[in-house]
Amino acid sequence: MKRNVSLNEISDGRLYDLNDLVEASCNGCKGAAVCCHGMGNSIILDPYDIYRLTTNLNLTFEELLIDKIELNVVDGVILPNLKMAGLREGCSFLGQEGKCSIHPYRPGICRIFPLGRVYDNHDFKYFLQTNECENLSKTQIRVSKWIDTPEPERNKQFLIDWHYLLNDVENIIKNTQDENLIRNMNMYILNSFYVKKYTTDMEFYIQFSQRLSTIRKVL
Repeated sequence: MKRNVSLNEISDGRLYDLNDLVEASCNGCKGAAVCCHGMGNSIILDPYDIYRLTTNLNLTFEELLIDKIELNVVDGVILPNLKMAGLREGCSFLGQEGKCSIHPYRPGICRIFPLGRVYDNHDFKYFLQTNECENLSKTQIRVSKWIDTPEPERNKQFLIDWHYLLNDVENIIKNTQDENLIRNMNMYILNSFYVKKYTTDMEFYIQFSQRLSTIRKVL
């Protein structure tokens, strides 16, 4: 989800790489994290998120749609997001004690928070969102350690490829009045990168690259 705001308004004014230190570690929020409540449809899931959820929970994408995730239109594209539920609008993956039940394979947006990403020239850097996390006892931690994702450079390239693919799709949708084309393109993206099952017999990044190559030819 793109945010059309000035970085000076929402960050400390710095940009961070994977090896930089950033004051982001919350030292544990004891299950009371505000960031797990009331987030609406803003926790958008990318294909790697779905790969981790489906393979670790042994669930299909369709089964996740029953009560854990939902579909919404984001900048013209239909994408899945974590579902909020209950009176406090808590994440559907919160356990009875209010703690994350999928922490080892939580989505990328959850991993980087309170960091965000800013994309430019087919690359991106991280920035620190200064007014998002209510825990004031944060300490410094290396960005790569905070995100805690294997093969961070490969993951970064995946994120870049995915971001700019969505950019291209959004531009096509924005510049056409053909409702059939918009519907078909959305279903193609959804089926190719989310509904179609990922196997554990092959690396995710290889599977994603194959699907990306196919859709690039279509575009």
